[in-house]
Amino acid sequence: MRNPSIPLITVDPYFSVWCPHEVLNYVETVHWTGKSNPITGSVFVDGEELLFLGMEIKLRRITQVSLEVSAMVTKAVYRNEKIELTAEFMTPLFLDNPKLLSRPVSYLALSYKSIDGKKHKVRAKVVVRKDICLDDRSQNAVEFENVDIEGIPTVKMGNVEQKVLWRSGDNVRIDWGYFYLSVADPKAEVRPCRARWDYAYSEASMTEGRDKLFLFSYDDIYSINYFGKNLKSAWNSDGTTIQEAIKNAAGEYKKLHKKAVEFSEDLFKRAEKAGGKKYAEIVSGAYRQVIGAHKVAIDENGEMLFVSKECFSNGCASTVDVSYPSIPLFLIYNPEFVKAMLRQVYRFASTEQWKFDFAPHDVGQYPLLNGQVYGLNRETGELNFNSQMPVEESGNMIIMETCIAIAENDTSFAEKHIDTLIQWCEYLIKYGRDPENQLCTDDFAGHQAHNCNLALKAIMGVRGMSILLEMMGKKVHAKRYLDEAEDMAKLWVKNARNKDGSFRLSFDTPGTYSMKYNMVWDKIWNTGLFDKKDIDTESKSYLTRMNKYGLPLDSKQYYTKSDWLVWTASLCYRKSDFEKLIAPLWQAYNDSPSRVPMTDFYDTESSIQIAMQHRTVQGGLFMKILESEGKLRYKH
Repeated sequence: MRNPSIPLITVDPYFSVWCPHEVLNYVETVHWTGKSNPITGSVFVDGEELLFLGMEIKLRRITQVSLEVSAMVTKAVYRNEKIELTAEFMTPLFLDNPKLLSRPVSYLALSYKSIDGKKHKVRAKVVVRKDICLDDRSQNAVEFENVDIEGIPTVKMGNVEQKVLWRSGDNVRIDWGYFYLSVADPKAEVRPCRARWDYAYSEASMTEGRDKLFLFSYDDIYSINYFGKNLKSAWNSDGTTIQEAIKNAAGEYKKLHKKAVEFSEDLFKRAEKAGGKKYAEIVSGAYRQVIGAHKVAIDENGEMLFVSKECFSNGCASTVDVSYPSIPLFLIYNPEFVKAMLRQVYRFASTEQWKFDFAPHDVGQYPLLNGQVYGLNRETGELNFNSQMPVEESGNMIIMETCIAIAENDTSFAEKHIDTLIQWCEYLIKYGRDPENQLCTDDFAGHQAHNCNLALKAIMGVRGMSILLEMMGKKVHAKRYLDEAEDMAKLWVKNARNKDGSFRLSFDTPGTYSMKYNMVWDKIWNTGLFDKKDIDTESKSYLTRMNKYGLPLDSKQYYTKSDWLVWTASLCYRKSDFEKLIAPLWQAYNDSPSRVPMTDFYDTESSIQIAMQHRTVQGGLFMKILESEGKLRYKH
């Protein structure tokens, strides 16, 4: 698959560098927003300078002959008549190690071999422009400092005006803290340069067959403002300095690179077994994006928060209906991250600002988590009821809690919030059978009454509540919610069924369809609310409604959502049917003229992005692995 944009540095929503072309030396590198974030790389081969990364019109390019994007490594190979050059970009995003995952250090390893049988003098140069520590290159001047970190020459660069966590927004970049460019070679030349554009400069000689390691690091000082308190991340909450982090990262590269390659290969094999080669290529391309659109922070109680940014949507932080589709990846590798998505939601829901008896939408606008901003009247401080997603978010929260409990065989996290969860479940019972005119997660389509897929979410939320209570030993209460879920499911089938056996978009629109992605939990939990024949009929009906680049979200529109497409395809009982639904998604990313980090919202006729990019919801692409490996099958 030709990834629409190539991940290079993927630490968090601010420290993020991509190449919007599959040939890394054709165009300028950018932030995920598309804003200029130029890093250029070149090699001197016997005195001739050749560009391998970024854009520099004065330089000849060395020819890129291959590119491989795996889950954790981007590997490019180049050749001229003298040498073969390999460049590997890697950010160690291991979900079993939050401190390492959050460490803001990313790698570029360069190596070469002679291909003409002769010895050559080779030097590498990497230049990073000041844009990386500013919202816009014309915003301010930057200051520099040379730093020697125990034999690792480093140059530090940052805005002369340091205002930590001073604002929030969507299409904005960090303009506080300090960027560090390092080379793991005491003989390397690393220095600031002041020219037309200020930049950090590094140059080092290379030895054939050995890696030359460049490190890109960013110290944001504080990561998140959490109800008025500035929080640090997992990597530095214990007092670790950025200099210590860089030193440790340099020493750990070989071990981490080996582990990253092994992880990437394992993920590919698991995905290919579950859903085929094209599916494996899709999830491999999405892995770094999903994690890199989050920030890990540690609250005042020492507990982890995993804060998503709703990238190119409205910049909301810890949005519940963004966390919900993202959870398959984290349930596979470490459910602690799902807990870390929910803690801040419970915190906000317990405040006086939240006056509703259903779950909130978000906890702020990134990186300021001080209360919901979706539907907020900033003059009065009041939240507009019509902008809420009552059934949607309440169902999301209960379903996520249920998944955590089953994955860990432990309800202790849910028990801390059981009264709140029961309140939200009662809301689902009262209003979820036939939802009123309200927003759901597809809020870009506006309000809709009698939405069948939203009613499915309510049903699965109530069923999830019965699972939680049963696991807690509260069998009488669990039975009540089980009975409610079964009654709701029977009513749903009766009112949603079309004449052909498929199910409608809304209860009052016969002959329509929509993706019934919320039904996937009945299959994953093995709860049997819906007849397998009905699920099979529904999933087969999708194969008749495909456009060139995928299944539209519903019968009203031509667009689709990639996460929901994979959830819907995961309803299929045959791998071959899943692959038929997934192949157009692969083709959409392969063909798309929209050269952005994998959008989740695109046109199924043209493959062109409609909106949104670099979003955490692509964690939903991992649903087929979660389903096929059966780790969330509830043992009754």
